[in-house]
Amino acid sequence: MSSFLYSVGRRAFAARKAVLALWLLVLAVAGGAAGLLNKGLDNSISIPGTESQEALDRLSVTFPQTSGASAQIVVVAPGGMRDPVVQREVERAVDELNDVPQRSQVVSPYQTDFGGAISESGQAGLIMVQLDGEIFAIGEPAKDRIVQITHELQERLPAGSQASYGGQLFSQKLPGVTVTEALGLVIAIVVLMITLGSFLAAGMPLINALVGVGISMTLIFIATAFGPITATTPLLSLMLGLAVGIDYALFIVSRHQQELAGGASAQEAAARANATAGSAVIFAGLTVMIALVGLGVAGIPFLTTMGVAAAVGVGVAVLVSVTLMPALLGFAGDRMRPRPRKRRTKPAFGERFFGGWVRAVTRFPIVTVLAVIAVLGLATVPAAGLRLALPDAGALPKDEPARVTYDLIDEHFPKGFNGPLIVTANIVTSTDPLGLMADLKAEIERLPGVADVPLATPNPTADTGIVQVVPEGEPDSAETKQLVDDIRSLRGHFKDTYGIDIAVTGFTAVGIDVSAKLGSALLPFGVVVVGLSLVLLTMVFRSIAVPIKATLGYLLSIGASLGVVKLVFQDGWLAGAFNVENTGPVISFMPIVLMGVLFGLAMDYEVFLVARMREEFVHTGDARGSINSGFVSSARVVTAAAVIMFAVFIAFVPEGDANIKPIALGLAVGVFVDAFIVRMTLVPAVLALMGDKAWWMPRRLNRVLPSFDVEGENLREELALADWPRPGADDAIACDGLRLADPSSGRSIYAGVGFFLPRRGVHVVRGGAEPAVTALLLTLSGRLKPDAGKLKVLGHVLPARAATVRSQVAYVDAGEGGAEAVRLALREEPAVLVLDRTDRVSDPGERRAIRGLLAGTGITVVAGTTGLAEVGDVLPESPWATASDLRPAGQPRTLSGAIR
Repeated sequence: MSSFLYSVGRRAFAARKAVLALWLLVLAVAGGAAGLLNKGLDNSISIPGTESQEALDRLSVTFPQTSGASAQIVVVAPGGMRDPVVQREVERAVDELNDVPQRSQVVSPYQTDFGGAISESGQAGLIMVQLDGEIFAIGEPAKDRIVQITHELQERLPAGSQASYGGQLFSQKLPGVTVTEALGLVIAIVVLMITLGSFLAAGMPLINALVGVGISMTLIFIATAFGPITATTPLLSLMLGLAVGIDYALFIVSRHQQELAGGASAQEAAARANATAGSAVIFAGLTVMIALVGLGVAGIPFLTTMGVAAAVGVGVAVLVSVTLMPALLGFAGDRMRPRPRKRRTKPAFGERFFGGWVRAVTRFPIVTVLAVIAVLGLATVPAAGLRLALPDAGALPKDEPARVTYDLIDEHFPKGFNGPLIVTANIVTSTDPLGLMADLKAEIERLPGVADVPLATPNPTADTGIVQVVPEGEPDSAETKQLVDDIRSLRGHFKDTYGIDIAVTGFTAVGIDVSAKLGSALLPFGVVVVGLSLVLLTMVFRSIAVPIKATLGYLLSIGASLGVVKLVFQDGWLAGAFNVENTGPVISFMPIVLMGVLFGLAMDYEVFLVARMREEFVHTGDARGSINSGFVSSARVVTAAAVIMFAVFIAFVPEGDANIKPIALGLAVGVFVDAFIVRMTLVPAVLALMGDKAWWMPRRLNRVLPSFDVEGENLREELALADWPRPGADDAIACDGLRLADPSSGRSIYAGVGFFLPRRGVHVVRGGAEPAVTALLLTLSGRLKPDAGKLKVLGHVLPARAATVRSQVAYVDAGEGGAEAVRLALREEPAVLVLDRTDRVSDPGERRAIRGLLAGTGITVVAGTTGLAEVGDVLPESPWATASDLRPAGQPRTLSGAIR
């Protein structure tokens, strides 16, 4: 990866105008496509398969008058709803509402036998408007007409009276972006200027982020042509895209400045920065993307769409960062080079500050560990009482008409009128449907928590009945949830007594079911995320303890952020400071989205901080010293990245959409806690406590597990061996000091192996034991990693370029596959053919066939054997007698001929 990104960086730097023009063209084309294909956003949330949703779907067929979206108009008249003037004007408005487009039915407050409602005081009444279709299917003409009729009614009512519209149809407000969110970008620019030292350097990450966000946002609106997308989706993608786009570019620019300060040319510095920091960016981006796509584990369509859209946004940010950033660095040229500083007699402030920090937290590591766990554990305690629900009009700003209506209903009617339940029953077998519905009404009225049952009626065909139930509690209250459970618990009773099957549905019941489904998905999703983090971090750090420590730290960050969200949005702590107008349960999908996003961000900080510590430990072997030096060299950039992310997220809280506010606050708290308390305080203390054991890994696991080179160690090896064994060398294989070990025992098979094989011709590798020869041939073909030494195959350094070597070098077990295996391998036209166990081909016909296949191919052939005599008639009569006689480690090594 680092080698590939190095090449990308050099080419993008050189072709900077073309790269910039290409990305701007992509942005323009995507923007045009979005304008043509955009079908609008859908802010409704449902989960197929839940009882409430299935019942609602059935009602759309059997009782369509009750299955669509609904609206309410509340009328408050100090003189009473029975005042003749008030009643005349209200009934006139009802008549006008009957002409509204997509209207299914309108219920007057005076139709008390059919769902109409007048408050106990007689001063307030409800007009119920049932529409044909779900919220997103109701057109603007219908909404506008309801609003107009309400305003006209208000003008006609006696002085002091009030008419206000609201209900389910108006309960969702499409979110937008305000000036407040831009403050996060202002803070980001300030932090970038302080960190990078110039306005030029600070502007590049911002350009990078804006291009990436622009493309990802247009892709979301293009996707609306293919399916519904919630209005929260683009906001989440915007928030994440800005944060990671700026941070990822910051890491690359910062590394570029370090390379320039070391004396590299501008192009070489950009290429190396792209190779090293870019590798870490790709790993970090992949972790965020995998976690976001993992939201699909919950099996909830809208959440899966949200996760995929956000993952695409992060992916675009990564792609833009590793291609556009080198091009922008090309435009800057040498202007990014730090000015030479006078010889310093003492460390800079940043080095002193972070040096003092790491020394303080590692001086008494056990005290630091216990203190951090105690503080974050205490912050996590409130999370146990977190309640989840879907937002309704009560979450809107207080001056919104739907919120005004919600509050008026709450003031004059039982709280449940803002979220009535619908109990459906299959009554097709009943001989007295009206009597049956009356019996159901009577039984449900006796349940605790029921304020009123205003309607119980069969449909015109008498095969489906509905009972409208008004709870005593608010729609998102625990009492209403309990009432839903109580009604559902009577299913067996109703089946035995009346022979009917019931279901509870309605907007409120759908919200309860969605919240329950999302809550049950947290555990499996958490298992997936935690398991994924263990595997990925083990690949990066080649350690057992570091991934476990990182994962436990992530869980502390999640717990603390959920605890703070609960205190603010549910308990009202500092609610005024965050402009939280209505406290109560938080949106249902907040915890699972927070877990997914924060997982990726936490792994970012872990990689950027601890990778430097590991690098220092590998070079020095000093566990304690590597913590200090690695921390000081990376803490400055990690601090800047965390501050930028915190600023971007927190800016979405004060004026943000009600759905995104708790997610934004949770991410802001999570980033702060994870970066400064977990990664920069707890992690150094744990590593200091463990010493060398922190970097231990079983040898067998180390060999089996893939390696992810985030610090560009392979690239440095490639650059160091660029002119080895000699400038312009064109050997097929070159090795020196090669050491191979038995994977099971760790004992050396070969040590100090060194030879050079020219291109073309046939070469024989002979050893005393067959497994040892096989191990060497697998190593030469890029399929086994050497323990030490230099090795280049076809000019590619191994193991750095193992994938490239495997694509050009064919490995064949001749003893197992014979001539047919050789024939199949040659079809792929490899540059090198490695033949193992050639002395095991016993059939004379097979031996002649292999010889004929190899004759005149013009490729390099490396054959392995335990004795030269046995392969004489298998290989062509080219000067293959040049061979290396390899013996186990500790024994003399001789060459049986000159290697030509």
